[in-house]
Amino acid sequence: MVREIVKDPFFLGQKSETATKADLSIAKDLTDTLNHNRENCVGMAANMIGIKKRIIAFDNLGIITVMFNPEITEKSGEYETEEGCLSLAGIRKTLRYENITVKYQDMNFNSRISKYSGWTAQIIQHEIDHCNGILI
Repeated sequence: MVREIVKDPFFLGQKSETATKADLSIAKDLTDTLNHNRENCVGMAANMIGIKKRIIAFDNLGIITVMFNPEITEKSGEYETEEGCLSLAGIRKTLRYENITVKYQDMNFNSRISKYSGWTAQIIQHEIDHCNGILI
């Protein structure tokens, strides 16, 4: 189900809770909402649709990927960039890393560790910031 995008900085600034198997339906709503906003958005965190759970969905080279409870465990290649956000007006400067390693759970709640670089890594960092209540 496509959900409304939350634009309240107070709500978005709160840390999200650990996701469980009971939250699988949230992932469906998140991917539906991301697909609906694909012209203006490449990633979303669950708090952007009003649910404070550690779930993100993002465009991974044309395929929507969902991560439950993502954590960046390694990062390298710091750089400064500018980003926008569907939940917030405007463009802001932020620091990102060219290469990241992410520990997460997949849609079957199997533990995974994956490496990402470039644009995909930047998207994931932005969405994990959302989970941590960090707004750019």
